[in-house]
Amino acid sequence: MEENKQDFTTIDEYIRLYPAEVQEKLTALRELIHSAAPEATEAISWRMPTFRLHGNLVHFAVFKKHIGFYPGESGIRVFEDRMKDYKSSKGAVQFPLDKPLPLNLVEEIVLYRVKENTELALSKKKNK
Repeated sequence: MEENKQDFTTIDEYIRLYPAEVQEKLTALRELIHSAAPEATEAISWRMPTFRLHGNLVHFAVFKKHIGFYPGESGIRVFEDRMKDYKSSKGAVQFPLDKPLPLNLVEEIVLYRVKENTELALSKKKNK
């Protein structure tokens, strides 16, 4: 399975592009993000499911052998000690499709990003 090049405009459409076992993982990831960030809104950005709360919060995308999760640089840096089992870069981590998603870790990252984005938005309001 390669990153999907088909057209889609919603996260529902994106998820439906994949086989059932991948859809289950994507649905679980989406539900977890909504649970951890209930005020976040959904969008498609950079051809990826995106969640926004005071700006970009997190993104995810399916590739041939993994789900890429994109919480931004801080979301990786703060949790890098817990990502040693995964391939990661400055702003992304790869969760292999043949292994369970680390939902507890993802939840902690999303909660961290909610706090970070909310604090940044509040500080910008104060400085206006």
